[in-house]
Amino acid sequence: MRAGILVFPGINRERDMVIALRQSGAEPRMIWHKETDLSGLDLVVIPGGFSHGDYLRCGAMAAHSPVMSAVREHAARGGYILGVCNGFQILTEAGLLPGALLRNASLRFLSMDCHLRVERSDTVFTNQYQRGQTFRAVMAHGDGNYFADDATLDRLEGEGLVALRYATPTGEITSEANLNGSAHSIAGILSPNLRVLGLMPHPEDLVDPLMGGIDGKPMFDALAAQ
Repeated sequence: MRAGILVFPGINRERDMVIALRQSGAEPRMIWHKETDLSGLDLVVIPGGFSHGDYLRCGAMAAHSPVMSAVREHAARGGYILGVCNGFQILTEAGLLPGALLRNASLRFLSMDCHLRVERSDTVFTNQYQRGQTFRAVMAHGDGNYFADDATLDRLEGEGLVALRYATPTGEITSEANLNGSAHSIAGILSPNLRVLGLMPHPEDLVDPLMGGIDGKPMFDALAAQ
């Protein structure tokens, strides 16, 4: 798996992504947001942080960076894209995934563990988990409340494009487990061709026992195995 990690001004999770991918055997390269050559890459990762200070809307300015034209071309030719937290926000602002990430229902920044339920395990991102399995991940966002209109939500559900939901540790979908108020408890969604995944929590924060667990490592193992 030849991977590249995009770096925008204000992004601060790029080194965490390097660690996660290296733990699984990949050797990614950093790509500054003004570069436009993504040739030779299998996977583009858009990490978390506060691109351009989250001015206007989270991810709105980054979505118009020069590199994003190349990201759209990468997606059009079937390349893999993983967007985490601010990366998910950038993907929605760029039109590569539907919906929007709004202010958390509590109107507070959330920095805590959560649990995610795997809704499908037949994708390149999730094939080392089992469907219905829950795993721990880290929330660190102020605008993670996933929103889409009813028609879009119906399409996501009907086409099986919800990848992950907020859940209890035992897999129940409850309002208490949905800490940011996301529609349908959605934590992550897929593109129709299953090659683009956006999710709000940070699997890269749990890839080594020294981090407190390895719940997120299967995602990067699955990607590195491609």
